[in-house]
Amino acid sequence: MANLFRFEVYTPHRLFFADSVEAIVLTLMDGEAAIYAKHSTFSAPVSPCLLKIKNKGGAWRTAFTAEGVLEVTNHKTVLISDSTEWPEEIDYERAKKAKEKAESALERGTLKFEKESTVSSLRRAQYRMKACELEHQKPV
Repeated sequence: MANLFRFEVYTPHRLFFADSVEAIVLTLMDGEAAIYAKHSTFSAPVSPCLLKIKNKGGAWRTAFTAEGVLEVTNHKTVLISDSTEWPEEIDYERAKKAKEKAESALERGTLKFEKESTVSSLRRAQYRMKACELEHQKPV
């Protein structure tokens, strides 16, 4: 039997996930990280990304997560995120429009502080779309 650890995901609107898992994979500000049971303790900022969760049965599930903070401790791992969504909760067409809007704004050119915000919007839209696309590629 695989080693499990408690993983919880909180957003401003809800408790998104809370269960024992084998592993999680997500993107921190300095690169991708995989967390398993008995991982060393740390806290780190999270970039918009695909959050991959390996449940206690060994199956992987993918969700979108926005900016946030990950805290790994001895007894559990917690992700506090601006937004986290399962693919079935994502409005693909809305994400596509947000992506197009951000790309258009970047093409027009913006001030530095606007560019950072626009790039962040673009990343969120791209990862939302990717989560949906991956979900639809799974065999039935």
